[in-house]
Amino acid sequence: MSETSQTTTQDADSSNALSALEAPSPADRMLKLFSVHFVLGIGALALWAAADAWQQVTHLPAAAFLSVSTAIVAGLVVPTLIHEWCHYLGAKFSGAIYTIPDKLGLFVFNFDFKQNTLQQFISMSWAGQAGSWIAIVLLWLAVPMDTAGRSMLVCAAVGSAVFAGSIEWPVIMRSRVSGNPLLELSRLNRAGINRSGGMGIAAGLLLWLIVA
Repeated sequence: MSETSQTTTQDADSSNALSALEAPSPADRMLKLFSVHFVLGIGALALWAAADAWQQVTHLPAAAFLSVSTAIVAGLVVPTLIHEWCHYLGAKFSGAIYTIPDKLGLFVFNFDFKQNTLQQFISMSWAGQAGSWIAIVLLWLAVPMDTAGRSMLVCAAVGSAVFAGSIEWPVIMRSRVSGNPLLELSRLNRAGINRSGGMGIAAGLLLWLIVA
């Protein structure tokens, strides 16, 4: 090998090593993702709390409208984030193999369908479902449902749980029969997701009309 080739190879190796050092570790990516999700959840709750306080002080129709509107956002965001992190905890404690995505987004991890078992998929799935209802209970315990906005916060969380459940429960049930979760997930389509969205909206709105 010529001296030039050796130098080029050494430079390439050095560049690769430097890139590996500069690339964030899975733990770093996880911490960054958690921080972003935490700020997003707290921010949604803070916006609702400000609107709720304005409504309590002024009793203005505009304040009441804003309280309900921001409650919808917070009631969807917070349970969804808890749902996704409980999916992660379910995967982690079941011993499943997963990777942490490089790009920030809603999903906390990438589940390895090829190497993981059906039981690990089911554990991961049910953990997320449990997370949705844990979020509902926490909001219900923390916030008295004595105004339209406060009621909507909990009702929107229920709608979020119904939406997630109507998508995931059939997949879990079919996976138990077929033994192939990836195949069952591939059967999801836009029509089914839209239908689940309608079910979530209907459930949250109906509950709100009853309790508000």
